[in-house]
Amino acid sequence: MSTRILPAVGDPDAARSVMTLLSQLPDAEPAPPVTDSTQLVDALARLAAVSLDELPEVVLVHERIGPVPALELVREVALRFPAVGTVLITADASPVLFSAAMDSGARGLVTLPLGYEELASRVQAAAQWSTGVRRHLGTGADRPTGPGGTVVTVSGAKGGVGTTVTAVHLALAARAAGRSVALVDMDLQSGDIASYLDVQFRRSVADLATIADISPRVLQDAVFVHETGLSLLLAPAEGERGEEVTDRAARQIVSALRGRHEVVVVDCGSQLNSANAAAIEMADTALLVTTPDVVAVRAAKRTVRMWERLQVRKAEETVTLVNRHHRSTEIQPPLVQKITGTRIAGVAVPAHFKELQAVVDAGRLHELDAKSTVKQALWALAGELGLAGAPAAEAPGKPGKQLARAGDRGSLGLRRRTGGR
Repeated sequence: MSTRILPAVGDPDAARSVMTLLSQLPDAEPAPPVTDSTQLVDALARLAAVSLDELPEVVLVHERIGPVPALELVREVALRFPAVGTVLITADASPVLFSAAMDSGARGLVTLPLGYEELASRVQAAAQWSTGVRRHLGTGADRPTGPGGTVVTVSGAKGGVGTTVTAVHLALAARAAGRSVALVDMDLQSGDIASYLDVQFRRSVADLATIADISPRVLQDAVFVHETGLSLLLAPAEGERGEEVTDRAARQIVSALRGRHEVVVVDCGSQLNSANAAAIEMADTALLVTTPDVVAVRAAKRTVRMWERLQVRKAEETVTLVNRHHRSTEIQPPLVQKITGTRIAGVAVPAHFKELQAVVDAGRLHELDAKSTVKQALWALAGELGLAGAPAAEAPGKPGKQLARAGDRGSLGLRRRTGGR
């Protein structure tokens, strides 16, 4: 879904300039501009009377709007329509005006003459804020598109439990359902998504780490569009560069991807650092992958307890997936749920690695046969998590249950750092 933008510009020349740039923004749906403050407030009031969801995500207010002065108009919109992100367009970039605009309730300020990068960045930030407010107000929760795309993190209890295979197929299932999907490799030192999908690309998540303001164009340059339609943001080829990605950078990167994709799947690997901890904290769903053996289940319990100690994620807000499941295994999903204190996925992935071996060795994981029981289970999990349509397959006697979303946690910070990691 596009980001709806309502410009309030009185000057015809300025209006043409604004509309020209807005028409170039990706996923933007600009409305015809209103020419004065009265028209703007009346238009917003009419839309709000129908539904909060009818309001535009972003309102642009030009400094020469009248008859009400621009700052007063920004204040009125912020008070009467708090779920709308307002951006002020002005030639005065002084700290005094910036402070006054923020005090009035503006979510950003764009300076004249208008530039594409600055306008795109401010619109995107305001739209993300607006969508977050609406989600917390209880509206738009079933609309995961546009600035409020769904974020799912996939973490491993330990190495080798199938974290990346799970992340890739969740992303593929969401893409097959017609959604725009970003797949992020946040396993910064040993990420292998590129190998699984036979990709060679010199850009990585580390290239975005030092950028203070990620514009759509900058993001596009760092993302590789795979033949399946997935937008891939890969781990750095040099593992030591993973240290460049801080928790702040991770939040900014995930937020930027969420603003342009309906689904964002993040492979967090099995090691916790400040960057993937921030992603897990922001996620709508945090998936923890384990295998049904004593060592892996103990590792899953340690991971969950660590997340709780660091205030990254509560156990009851975590979903555990049992991979390589077999009926004869002593450790069954209900026992894993009891040990970890997490919710257990309604789908367990069967232990049929032979189905995967050929495509994994060839780097063509996306070409896994549709008849594969592993693929059917993972795509059913995608349906259970709300990333795709109805589950493609369900375990006999265990219909998949739609998991409740944990909600947007992006406003929370990582309260305790992870030391030197």
